[in-house]
Amino acid sequence: MRPRRSRSVPGSPAVSVAFPGALCRGSGCRFACELLKHVLHQRNQLPLPYEQLAFFCRRAAQDGDGIEKPPSMGLGSIKCQQVLMDLEELFQHLEGIFSLTPVPRVLFLLGGNVMNPKELYELNLEELCEGSAKESLQTAPCLRQLFHTLFVADIFSELKALPVTGTLVLVQGHRDCGVEWFRPKLNYKVPTRGRKFTVKLSCDGDHQLSASPPQQEASEWEDYIWFQAPVTLKGFSE
Repeated sequence: MRPRRSRSVPGSPAVSVAFPGALCRGSGCRFACELLKHVLHQRNQLPLPYEQLAFFCRRAAQDGDGIEKPPSMGLGSIKCQQVLMDLEELFQHLEGIFSLTPVPRVLFLLGGNVMNPKELYELNLEELCEGSAKESLQTAPCLRQLFHTLFVADIFSELKALPVTGTLVLVQGHRDCGVEWFRPKLNYKVPTRGRKFTVKLSCDGDHQLSASPPQQEASEWEDYIWFQAPVTLKGFSE
């Protein structure tokens, strides 16, 4: 039994990206991390793109002018430092779970709660596949293809401004993958309320799906569950 295919709420926007071949190992995790950074910035949870924020925040915190600044000042604030620490920890553990289990789907839930978010972004990796190191596509050009598609789709322009809120991350994986940091959500069902947007990635050609176990173990699909990251990413503004 395969895990349930993602079903978009009627009328909910979706973008599909087909890469021209198999991908190298670790691409799925990179897509998840980069898409999360993008969503957080576009939905006003980060005042700058992640890389710029990390650079300016650390420079502000390490300013060597000898003057102690109030903790609420801009990019050197405690809030900025905390969100960067939380994101770095999350990225590290995402790499861990991707190395332990195939990951068919990832969810980013903005606002509300885990059962009733204001906005839901789903990354569907069910049809991605991995190739050998020599034959697989490099991740960087695939990321450019993904973000070019998102740019053309212009998915954020019609959205109303979202106030600073919290973001939750859930990852689908095998229940016995051995991950410790993420919390299992055994009976979790993807919310149908709120605004939902789906990014579906796939590989052209006849490849063995990397997001599925070998064919002889197809019955294990029923053992795939959701895992929730035990940290809420708290947005902030300058």
